Amino acid sequence: MKEYKANALRNVVLLGHLGSGKTSLAESLAYISGGIDKKGSIEKKTTISDYTPEEHAKQSSLTTGLVPVEFKDTKINFLDAPGADEMIGDITYAMSAANAAVLVVDASSGIQVGTEKMWLEIKKRNLPAMIFVNKMDKENIKFEELLEEIRTKLGKQAVPFALPLGKSDSFDGFADIVELKARIYDGNACIDGEIHDDKKERVENLRQDLVETVAGSDEELLEKYFNGEELTMEEIKRGLHLSVLNGEAVPVLVGSATKDIGTLTMLHMIRAYFPSMAELEGNTGLMVETDEEVSRKYDENEPFSATVFKTIIDPFIGTINYVQIKSGSLEKDQEIYVSNSENVEKATQPFTLMGKEQITMDKFFAGDICAMAKVPHVKTGTTLSDKKSKIVYPEVKTPTPTMYLAVKVENKKDEDKLSSALAKLQLEDNTFETRRNKETAQLLIGGQGMIHIGYIIDKMKNAYKVALETEDQRIVYRETIKQTAEAEGRYIKQSGGSGYYGVVVMRFEPYAEEEYLFEEEVFGGAVPKGYFPAVDKGLQEALEHGVLAGFPVINIKGVLTDGKYHAVDSNELAFKKAAGMAFKAACKSAKPVILEPIYKLEVMIKDEYLGDVLGDINKRRGRVLGMEPAVEGYQKVIAETPESEITKYTIDLKAMTQGSGTFTREFVKYEEVPHNLVDKIVEEHKQFEEEH
Repeated sequence: MKEYKANALRNVVLLGHLGSGKTSLAESLAYISGGIDKKGSIEKKTTISDYTPEEHAKQSSLTTGLVPVEFKDTKINFLDAPGADEMIGDITYAMSAANAAVLVVDASSGIQVGTEKMWLEIKKRNLPAMIFVNKMDKENIKFEELLEEIRTKLGKQAVPFALPLGKSDSFDGFADIVELKARIYDGNACIDGEIHDDKKERVENLRQDLVETVAGSDEELLEKYFNGEELTMEEIKRGLHLSVLNGEAVPVLVGSATKDIGTLTMLHMIRAYFPSMAELEGNTGLMVETDEEVSRKYDENEPFSATVFKTIIDPFIGTINYVQIKSGSLEKDQEIYVSNSENVEKATQPFTLMGKEQITMDKFFAGDICAMAKVPHVKTGTTLSDKKSKIVYPEVKTPTPTMYLAVKVENKKDEDKLSSALAKLQLEDNTFETRRNKETAQLLIGGQGMIHIGYIIDKMKNAYKVALETEDQRIVYRETIKQTAEAEGRYIKQSGGSGYYGVVVMRFEPYAEEEYLFEEEVFGGAVPKGYFPAVDKGLQEALEHGVLAGFPVINIKGVLTDGKYHAVDSNELAFKKAAGMAFKAACKSAKPVILEPIYKLEVMIKDEYLGDVLGDINKRRGRVLGMEPAVEGYQKVIAETPESEITKYTIDLKAMTQGSGTFTREFVKYEEVPHNLVDKIVEEHKQFEEEH
């Protein structure tokens, strides 16, 4: 593979609903361009970009695959992103490294939920895009109806660049609306022909629409168009390039990835209409030494800088990092500054990847995507830069987990491997989280839903030989008091020799400002100052287990007001014990209650599901705080809901919104549990304690 500079580079992410054919398209693009000698298939588990056991089992992309393609004088780095929107971390990072997108639509299914979701992600980032209508060789495809659905659901900017020729098995090509030629595929090559008379009028009308779009991209072209002058082919292509770059035109191409129909034309279109990396604006970051904001262009003459957008752990090689070069160039043994460790390291031999196959190269330039292995401390989100010009770029924002499951090893012998394996998986995917809950003794893994968590569990078994069992997450409750109460605590044991003598009188108050506060109001030395820390510590220990169900107690102030001591028998242990006894005695009249964690939800849904979602939030004891319009056709609902009601909200929301709804969640506070639920919570907790 040759070296390419920014003006000859395109980084294109392939997006679409599960099963739309992205991986087959990547396979066809690599084959048509000569990157591979033989095409693989998803059914035979031989595709270049889906190579993990988990992807073979699901027959679907679950992680981003890199497929670099050389075409004429251009290198196109295709990033085959997962189709499951729960793998949003991988999708988001792949999009951060891309400068354009191809949205793949399954012609036999139309615009699916995942198609719309991926389109929203494209629009959010203002990426130039084209739509590839795949599987045109399937039965009962009605292209005109499909085109109308695309324009209705994805936007009027969608402009057909091709009109299909033939139907079902006889689909063998299309009329190229830009070039006004028929492109017929015979299985080996694309043959240019004349457009038949029955298609000519439709093609001419579509071309007129195309020329209008083109004219609007440039004042000079617009003036020529209004004067009734014909635009030259060169002017049309220049205008299309500008229109696609500005998002005013989204080309719609038709084809069949498995039959290699349309993929050669796609390569021509990407080269002609998508921007090169050199055309992009620079990336803004902060200089490490000065905190000064600077912009770096995709230019090999600038100091080296890059970001890591993907990390994989190879069982034989170790850590492999996918890197997108923002400026300068990268070669073997180059000294690089690693942002998250603040160390200078030596770059290992850089290489590109064709799926999992490594292709070693001497040098990579600004704009290109490459990979490195075994460079210490480098992980997804890390900025790499020249040691003499250290820069850090903002990290890509990815969502926090929306669902947790408790896991434990099936085989006790695997306990030692568990934490190491989970740590490696977190390096690969920073939207996956693990945490040990000391109160419930559960190890929790968090992800974006069951597909995501299932992938983690499968990978634990396949890659690290650790089989896991799962159970539902237990909610972490708290206790507090609702009114002020005072009590005495006496811990006296005197039976000759050194004994124990500690008496405290304490007042306990609800205290919302902090989880815990200790104060003293002792007069006249009733309790010597030296015992105050022991009272404080005794109270803190007592608050670890409340009187109702043994949950930790929060939002409480304990005030030591009086007490007694003995010159010989008093000691720290006596006052610690006395403080705990005072708290338990005071709780009898302090109205203890159980608190539950409350989460803030931000739910993104289509307008049509608003009523259902609002009603469901009410059923979950939630409070809607507000609503605001999001992108066109969507609403954002902001609410607060008890955590116990949303442990599987990811699954329920998808069912309610036909898979289109998404949400984020964030802990905000604890609130009192309704009285009618207290007995059930206490009983469940007692049962759990007995079992564990």
